[in-house]
Order: sequence, then structure tokens, then C-alpha cells
Amino acid sequence: QVFKDSVHGSLELHPILVKIIDTPQFQRLRNIKQLGGTYYVYPGASHNRFEHSIGVAHLAGELLQTLKKKQQKLRIDERDVLCVQIAGLCHDLGHGPFSHMFDQMFIPKARPGYDWSHEKASQDMFDHLVEENELNKFMEDHGLVPKEDLPFIKELIDPPNVKTIEQWPHHGRPREKAFLYEVVSNKRNKIDVDKWDYFARDFHHLGMKNNFDCHRLIKFARVCEVDKEMQICYRDKEGFNLYNMFYTRFCLHKRACQHKVANSIEWMITDAFLKADKHIKIEGKDGKMFTLSTAIDDMVAYTKLTDNVFEQILNHPSDVGIEEAKKILDHLCTKADIEETKKILNNSSTEEPNEEAKKILDHLSTEILINKKTYQQGDTQHLQPEDFVVHEIKLDYGKQDKDPIEDVRFYQKDDPDKAEELKRDDVSNLLPAKFEETIIRFYCKRTNDPEAGKQQF
Repeated sequence: QVFKDSVHGSLELHPILVKIIDTPQFQRLRNIKQLGGTYYVYPGASHNRFEHSIGVAHLAGELLQTLKKKQQKLRIDERDVLCVQIAGLCHDLGHGPFSHMFDQMFIPKARPGYDWSHEKASQDMFDHLVEENELNKFMEDHGLVPKEDLPFIKELIDPPNVKTIEQWPHHGRPREKAFLYEVVSNKRNKIDVDKWDYFARDFHHLGMKNNFDCHRLIKFARVCEVDKEMQICYRDKEGFNLYNMFYTRFCLHKRACQHKVANSIEWMITDAFLKADKHIKIEGKDGKMFTLSTAIDDMVAYTKLTDNVFEQILNHPSDVGIEEAKKILDHLCTKADIEETKKILNNSSTEEPNEEAKKILDHLSTEILINKKTYQQGDTQHLQPEDFVVHEIKLDYGKQDKDPIEDVRFYQKDDPDKAEELKRDDVSNLLPAKFEETIIRFYCKRTNDPEAGKQQF
């Protein structure tokens, strides 16, 4: 079947991919915003996890077909290609409402210390999708071996870091096909088709220029043996293009994903979700009921959880418990000039940001208690430390403070099977000295607006 994509044009997808797309578990992604609260700042950023996932599957196929054609000795077969494409298609099945807001802000607050990630949820949702829609037989009819390939697909969605494991940790494919684990989610150097699609797609919908060309990089990709393991490597002349790729990631997060107002809005939605948590009931397997924060434990319930919960809270029958949540979301829907109302420190780097953030919060808490500062909101109310949020943000090139191409290997035109490190001086003398910065933002949950209510940012 052919899909018309706003970024990649006309895409032809395998029948198995189409079958997966047509399931309720995948269609759910139509109602989960790719950039979460950023949509409230950039009106064009209305795209969803649905189209992004299709784009990742397409790029995964393009990369592997290129490698297969150029290097037949790799013995890439159609099963390999299809499994990697399915992994690309399903890698975001586990995202919750407003994407990363749910797994990075809401769940840690609602269930502190709970071991959960959207990648793990994607694996669980994939199992559920296959079982609920009885896809095993359909996959067999198209050449897959479910007993081997389904575990392989789940490994591709969230592979462990091979560098920390002496023995080969995977079961889906042997070590000689290690490069397959670098296509969708590359834990070794962070260069993968997931990023390539969301760079192009996010910039397109944000109305910004994307200077990184993944299709050029695909043409210069090649698998070489490095430290007795087959890795995806690139031509030496593509070093600057890769630095540009990582810089593109930094720009996207700096300008949009971590936009100060977008983050403020996401804290508002998180606060509303926390207040509404126990009041929203979602039916799961065998009729068992779950809340917003516990739905992640049951894939039947989680399938029903999308951005639509925002409207569900707004239209929920009034009762004492949920009124505060409704007031926050109502304010978000009607107030045009939402902005952070108190910012202590911004665009500043520090060696120990966690300690610095703690010092700021402790200092402000003391000031509040000593000076008894107040806002007039009907009855005079004292500000309390819990009325503030300290948000620590790390912006980097994808590898924290490390040089992003440190773990990338390059080959030369006259010796394409030998891959080596690339020296910085061979790329440019104007590369950054540092690759990470920390921003500490300070938000107040109250405003000077007497109509705003006490739980607004």
C-alpha cells in the first residue's frame, strides 16, 4: 500500500506493516502529539506519533536496502529488513499522553521510583498488539518466523548497551549481524533513523529550516568490522555532516522541545493530571479499573489512554476532587498569554546542576518563610515552597558532555573495509569545545491574575 507522507513523499509499505497500522493499538498514536505541549507555542506542530512511526519504518527500510545492495556479503535478507521496519513502526507504541511529558514529568511525580519507560511500554504494547489481532499466522504467511522474529523486533525497539556486556546479549540475531541493532535505536553512538525522521518532521511542522540531509548520509553508510563487531560506519568526508546532525538535535531542543513556555505548559498539564489521577477511571483487561498513572500496567487500559484525556478532564462531572484539575486546564485553554511568571536562572552552565538547583530552591524557600511575601488573590495567602518548580534541563549533542562522533567510525574511499576514528582537526578547527549545557528554570504556580486560580504557572 502507498502512503502519502508530508516529509518523505509517497511511501510503499509491506502488507505486514499495513496490517499493524490498521490495529487499534497503532491507530492510538494518531491522538498523541509528537511534541507534547510545544503545540501550544508552535501552532503548526500538530503532528502525531502516528506519522512519525511510519516515517521511521520507511527510513529503516531505505537504509537496509542500501546496505544490502552495496554489501551482499552481509547476508541481509528480507526477514531482516522487515523485522527492522516493524521495529521502526512500533518503537513508539508505548508513548503516553503528550509524549515525553507523560513519561518524564507525570509518571515520576505520580509513581516515584517506579521502574518504567515508554520503550518498555512499547515492547509490552507490541506483544499485546500481536496477540489481540492474531498476527502470528499472518506474519508466517509473509515469511517471518514469529518464535525468532518477535523477540528480535522487541530487542530492536530497546536494545541493551552492548558495550557494557561482555557476552552477546541478543537472541534475535547473531553477533555478525550486530549492525541491525543500530538502525532504529542506536545505543552505541545515537545515530539512527528515529532521529532522522523526527528532525525532518519536527522542523517541517515547526516551520523551521532543517539543514541535515539523512539521505546523503545513507548513501555513504557502510558496515565495517570494528573491534570484532560489525558496525555501521560512514565516509570520512561525512564527519562534518554528522556534527551538523548532532547540532541539529541541539537546536531542535533549544528552540522548541525545551522552549520555556512549552515547558511551563507541560508542568501545568502535569499538575492537572496529578490532581485528576484517581478520578479518571479506565477499564482494562477482565473489567479491572485503572487510573491515569496505573494504566501503564495494563495494555488494554493503556490503549485507551491518549491526549484525549485532556478533554476528558475538562468535561468530567464536577466534584470536589477534580475541580482544581479542571481549573488548570480551563485556564490553559482560555488564557492567550501563558508564560512563566518567575524565572531565577536561565541559560547558565554549572558543574553540579543538581546541587545548584537545590541551593536555589532552599534559598527561595527560606526567603518565603522569612519575609512572608504574599499575592493578593481574594483572601491573602502566603506563598509556600511547594508553589514553585525548579526545572533542570540538559541540552547536549546527544552524548551528554562527550564529543558526539567519539564512538563513530569512518572509512576512506581507497580502503572501504577499514574503519577508524576521525580526528577533530580533520573535520574543522571551529568545532565546539563543549557539547553540553545546563539550564535551570524556576516556575511559580501562582500568578498576579486574580481570575487565574492558585494552581497556575
